[in-house]
Amino acid sequence: MPVNPTLADISDLTLRTAFAVYVFALILACLYYMRAQTLVDMRRALAASTAKAEHKELVTVGGGRSESSELIDEAPDATDLDAQEIRVRKAAGMTQSLAWLGIAFHLAAVVTRGMSVGRVPFGNLYEYVLTITAVTMVIIAVIIQRKKWHSLWAWILAPIIIVLFLDATVLYVSAAPLVPALQSFWYPFHVSTVSTGASIGLISGIFSLLYLLRIRQPRGEETGVWGKIAKPLPSAKKLDTWAYRTAIITVPLFGIGIMFGAIWGEIAWGRFWNWDPKETVALINWILYAAYLHARATAGWKDQKAAWINIAAFVVNVLNLTVINFFATGLHSYAGLN
Repeated sequence: MPVNPTLADISDLTLRTAFAVYVFALILACLYYMRAQTLVDMRRALAASTAKAEHKELVTVGGGRSESSELIDEAPDATDLDAQEIRVRKAAGMTQSLAWLGIAFHLAAVVTRGMSVGRVPFGNLYEYVLTITAVTMVIIAVIIQRKKWHSLWAWILAPIIIVLFLDATVLYVSAAPLVPALQSFWYPFHVSTVSTGASIGLISGIFSLLYLLRIRQPRGEETGVWGKIAKPLPSAKKLDTWAYRTAIITVPLFGIGIMFGAIWGEIAWGRFWNWDPKETVALINWILYAAYLHARATAGWKDQKAAWINIAAFVVNVLNLTVINFFATGLHSYAGLN
């Protein structure tokens, strides 16, 4: 099928627009993060002052004011707290709205790219990254909106912006027909399931990373720079729960994708498995995700030990997407770089 250059140009334009919107969303996400930090401090100061008043710890010495009385006077009142909560809600709403706007342009870039070549947009590494980041953004946006965890946007948007920049520059490939090696019935099934599973796996890894940060900086006990960073984050239990829930989806979906690839390999190369660098690392990646789920069900491994396995899976996932595609040569070298 001949390439439609108009739709290809629209895809490039919508991707650049999505990138710009994501940048503005990141700025708002950072603003929200700072306001949320201030709000946490104000709530804690007000709660501390209220607790002292209720326990009658204020004393008056010679008609003067005690040190504890001065501390309470410095605490914010309910009006200040309400005003700060309004500012935080506005920043959260604007960030969420811009994120969805960016996702709309991002999905438009994926769809128009596919329409321009008359196929699923997985024909090279540029298209793969374009699609996998779109899937990641949709999933994380739904989770954040449902749970109101807007503090996660800064952690998500920053790497997405970097990846999209590299995708549109270093990895960019002009729209073209599918290479002969990918012209198979199994092509859309294999790549779509593997990419979706990998996307959800990346989200699971981010949750585990933030879980380890939060568990080292418990609520109300934050200290130092990392403590300030951790203040707006959800509780460690919630982060760990969602790391587990997303990994539950990753393991079967990623595994089905590998199985589809093996069936395709038998048809195309006469073997179910060829120990190609990319498929080998993908298998290692799947084993790590499965090991994480197993560790979560094993006594003594449910907390930080299991999280480290999930982070190892996250690292292997990223390496398979980057280093293997850049430097490894094998049966998957038609990805566009090596």
